[in-house]
Amino acid sequence: MNVHYLQHVPFEGLGCMEDFFRKRGFSLSATHWFRSQHPPPLENVDFLIIMGGPMGVYDEDQHPWLIEEREYIRKAIEAGKKVLGICLGAQLIASVMGANISRNAYKEIGWFPIHRTSDALSCQLGKLWPETIKVFHWHGDTFSLPKGAHWLASSEACPHQAFVLEDRIFGFQFHLETTPESAENLIAHCSNEFDDSPYVQSIDKLRTNSSHFTTINALMEVVLNSILEV
Repeated sequence: MNVHYLQHVPFEGLGCMEDFFRKRGFSLSATHWFRSQHPPPLENVDFLIIMGGPMGVYDEDQHPWLIEEREYIRKAIEAGKKVLGICLGAQLIASVMGANISRNAYKEIGWFPIHRTSDALSCQLGKLWPETIKVFHWHGDTFSLPKGAHWLASSEACPHQAFVLEDRIFGFQFHLETTPESAENLIAHCSNEFDDSPYVQSIDKLRTNSSHFTTINALMEVVLNSILEV
């Protein structure tokens, strides 16, 4: 299995997913857009993962590689690859598939519960998804659902939290991959986003819920195993 991931900034990597793939002996490679790298031919990729980042989907003026990235994602989807997008990655997938990307009514940063939708039970992953689980959020934008996608989860602050299409294309607004270390990286580089708005928790609250990382990382493993089974 050749796993390739697209990384937008140095401080948002694979998190717990890296250990998952390395333990299974998968081939793991990356495109670091912030280093002006280019992605490999798609025939060398079985599973594409698109990570998060502080930029927006349409910030091509500041990050012109976003144009190339969206085209690469589109071709990966058309080629029948397994594709997982997290936060910005989910928004990029949704955008490529014709959905609308916009500012969410609220910025959402911290530990907030998401709730499984009734539609989730019509897809393979949804049947494995907990009815309610507290997950790690760090986003200000949101997406509408791509045509034909199953709506997997919602939260109080952001209705469209996750979608699944064809049991091989996944978009998550939240972060199941985050570890205490990667959370600290986000805090160090994006502390300006803590604005005391209704769904932005304090840095102390993010840090004091360390036991939650074990829970979300376990669900990330369930997600990856489900994706790999298809």
